[in-house]
Amino acid sequence: MKMVVAVIKHFKLDDVKDGLSQAGIQGMTVTEVKGFGRQKGHIEIYRGSSYEIRFIPKLKVEVAVPDERLEEIVQIIQKSAHTGEIGDGKIFIYDLKDAVRIRTGERGEDAL
Repeated sequence: MKMVVAVIKHFKLDDVKDGLSQAGIQGMTVTEVKGFGRQKGHIEIYRGSSYEIRFIPKLKVEVAVPDERLEEIVQIIQKSAHTGEIGDGKIFIYDLKDAVRIRTGERGEDAL
């Protein structure tokens, strides 16, 4: 099993969610996060004063997937979150040792 973690722009969440739902993914975790990469922030003007935004708000989407579906899911996320502009985000892939469904005690891929 793998844990796929994608950091994406807020307005692309519905596209990513719809793409994963169509692929049969039944669950995901979404967290609001802040950070920066190549964007390095930007200047905003609020009530006549300008200030630098160093940490850009993004969403972190986490999805646990079986090994055999990894590339398919990564492609769906990449295609759904793509705008072609700087700051589209990143996808990280981690090995997932185990998962347990709390209600039933199922383990591994059965818990997904």
